[in-house]
Amino acid sequence: MNTSKWKSLLSSRKFWAALVGLLFLTIRHYDPDFNVPEEEAIAFISVLAAYILGTALEDGLSRNTNR
Repeated sequence: MNTSKWKSLLSSRKFWAALVGLLFLTIRHYDPDFNVPEEEAIAFISVLAAYILGTALEDGLSRNTNR
């Protein structure tokens, strides 16, 4: 992977949102003191998924109009 791909990955809003979701689920799974009700965890992950999807659609549509 060259430098521009790493720079693109690290500046990606989708990447950071996915990393936050993964971190949240990992902490929730392994830390018994991290008490988050099931409904709130589902809501949080759903919001992150919607954000990632919206960002992906925005990026995809903006690339199509720039051609």
